[in-house]
Amino acid sequence: QVQLVESGGGLVQTGGSLSISCAASVRPFSLYTVGWFRQAPEKEREFVAAIHWSSDAAYYADSVKGRFTISRDNAKNTVHLQMNNLTPEDTAVYYCAADRLVSLSALAQGSVNTWGKGTLVTVSS
Repeated sequence: QVQLVESGGGLVQTGGSLSISCAASVRPFSLYTVGWFRQAPEKEREFVAAIHWSSDAAYYADSVKGRFTISRDNAKNTVHLQMNNLTPEDTAVYYCAADRLVSLSALAQGSVNTWGKGTLVTVSS
């Protein structure tokens, strides 16, 4: 069974940067498309970014494009999300999600088999 564990959340000021990570207990990790979603208080969960299993192509929500970068390290079974120029609107619990051999668009729709428990990112104004 695939398990995903997020880490790296915390408190940062507006305009600051933060990197969060997702560690997966699955092999071969290279066959999994991995993404990030977030859920702010009293809001629905929304897609943030995803990275493809084979091409390392990335897909971003418009709200984070140009500020966030997703990357993967298959040797360490880890995906990172580098977040720059953060604003209070980025405050949310960030969830890692993964599925085997799926497209970026499929994962972005949220039809994913495996989710992490989330890590809280708080951006102060």
